[in-house]
Amino acid sequence: MNAKLLAPFILLASLMLATFLLDDPAPPAHFTFVDRDEVFTLDPQRMSWMQDFRMAYALYEPLVRWDNDDFSIQPAAAELPEISEDRLTYTFHIRPDAKWSNGAPVTAHDYVYSWMRALLPDTAADYTMMFFCIEGAEEFFNWRQKQLSLFARDDAGPDERSEEGPGRSAIDLWKETEAQFRETVALRAVDDRTLQVTLARPIPYFLDLIAFGVFYPVYRPCVEGWEMDDAFESEVIARGWHNVNPPPFEEREFVTLNAATGMLEQDHEWTKPGRLVSNGPYMLAQWRYKRGLRLERNPHYHSPELIKSDSIACVSISDPNTAVLAFEQGEIDWLSEVSVEYQADLIAERLRYEQRHRSEIDAMLAQGMSIDAALASLPEPEAGERRNIHVLPTFGTDFYSFNCRPVLADGRANPFFDPAVRRAFVAATDRQAIVTQVTRLNEPVVTTFIPPGSIPGYDDQEGIGYDLAYAREQLASAGWIDRDGDGLIENDRGDPFPIIDLLYSTNTPRYKAISLALRDMWQRELGVRVEMRGKENKAFKEDLRAGNFMIGRGRWYGDYGDPTTFLDICKTGDGNNDRGYSNEYVDGLLEQAGRKIDPAKRMDLLEECERYLFQEDPPMIVLCTLVQVYMYEPGRVTGLSHHPRLSQYLWRMEAGE
Repeated sequence: MNAKLLAPFILLASLMLATFLLDDPAPPAHFTFVDRDEVFTLDPQRMSWMQDFRMAYALYEPLVRWDNDDFSIQPAAAELPEISEDRLTYTFHIRPDAKWSNGAPVTAHDYVYSWMRALLPDTAADYTMMFFCIEGAEEFFNWRQKQLSLFARDDAGPDERSEEGPGRSAIDLWKETEAQFRETVALRAVDDRTLQVTLARPIPYFLDLIAFGVFYPVYRPCVEGWEMDDAFESEVIARGWHNVNPPPFEEREFVTLNAATGMLEQDHEWTKPGRLVSNGPYMLAQWRYKRGLRLERNPHYHSPELIKSDSIACVSISDPNTAVLAFEQGEIDWLSEVSVEYQADLIAERLRYEQRHRSEIDAMLAQGMSIDAALASLPEPEAGERRNIHVLPTFGTDFYSFNCRPVLADGRANPFFDPAVRRAFVAATDRQAIVTQVTRLNEPVVTTFIPPGSIPGYDDQEGIGYDLAYAREQLASAGWIDRDGDGLIENDRGDPFPIIDLLYSTNTPRYKAISLALRDMWQRELGVRVEMRGKENKAFKEDLRAGNFMIGRGRWYGDYGDPTTFLDICKTGDGNNDRGYSNEYVDGLLEQAGRKIDPAKRMDLLEECERYLFQEDPPMIVLCTLVQVYMYEPGRVTGLSHHPRLSQYLWRMEAGE
């Protein structure tokens, strides 16, 4: 870009940064990074987005965690567990110096309480099904769901649902729920420092699973907002909340029992600064909507030597151009996603730098040096070159979801309920054109969901490829043909194919560009009409969950190292199944795989599941394996993992001069 044209943009970026940073009364953070997307929640049981989980890894600590360089399992709040011979029972010992940020000890009861929260239908968590691997967990969830349904249909009014009256009150139901959980779910606090979990069946990736953010603990008095004077708070901290009588619900600020529905309702103000109690390396110091948040070292964290930066500032900048300019101005240490329209040009500049130093880089890599260390040891880039842009492969897939429900949100019949129609749209999608001409990042194109070669022992499958003749054949088999020669397809009654509502998020230029390309492909090759509908991230997510779309953009990153981290979102009723997809054969294969002890036979079932999904009954149009584009100065910024799972630990990061 011409320097004269660039100047006003730099001024704009500087002004925006003043809004984000300079009005902050706190001193500059030791490490500052930009998140394009706003953090949705700091409640780990309700998280589902990458930016939220990044905060979970900083604020909370699980029983065990990943080594995010190689994803082996490390001790965290607990030692590595004792495992029974049948691989069903895990016994964890909480480390004696594990504490919450208010000084209270972390106990086994914290994990029991937190995992119960995740299992309550009331919480509406996306990942509830992950907890069904625990013996009795699914039974408990179904029991609670049924009881809530019966309670809501009770003819007795709220006033009659008192402990003295004929009806069952909400508090009665809650007491029954707590008792049912204790009796049904094989999750026990043997003592304050010993947690025992028994699984419904052996789960080879169980420790990998519980290192995922939704299994992180929360502090009950904080979550529920117990009203406490100084004496009671001191008693709770000294004795543990599980050893005192909790205050009645009317004295809990952030949870209530709905007298009409029986549901436990959560106010999320407990996650605000000054209220949030956490047990991880950091505490929440500040959180300003659409501006960012600030983390500061937790003085009670058991291993302070692990924390590389005393404070972290996460700045929310939704405009990708402003974010890049802020980095170029030196205000930002790390951009967690570079998504400007000229992204491919930035990458080309990095490639030019690498090509000029190819032999030197190869020699240093051969000696075991990391790519960042190698780049940092080389001379400064020349004009038209850069070394601060980094393209990293991920454990993720880019796709567009079909709404697979029988009817649309407005009550009309849904043409995408028919698998033949979905197969047609998949076959009419030219993935190679998208990655070479639209994104210009040359991401690896895929026809199935699980990134190829990403899971040891799993054989990659093939889905429907680009085949226009097959696409038109599938539409015709579903009854959609151009019957009047106007270039648009109709059914046998002469009704045109409904105008397709193509939903995408506006937080990055990527999805508008891809959506435009898909619209043109489908209109040209299939004889349909497509209307694009862009929404900001929060509203986009709400429409997806409500089924208010026909085709909508999506992306998915695996949460743990097993095929089910991808395939389970195609399971009927899964909290991340925004497509409303339901197929008995798929559910059956996943259920069989869950019971299979033999690893090879288990993988065979999962391979058949993915083959069937993407050859016969596709719930989505998969496009490519995702790459992540970071921006940081190699050698200056340290602590970032380059592993494809890209679970970044903020406490490992620091920026030099």
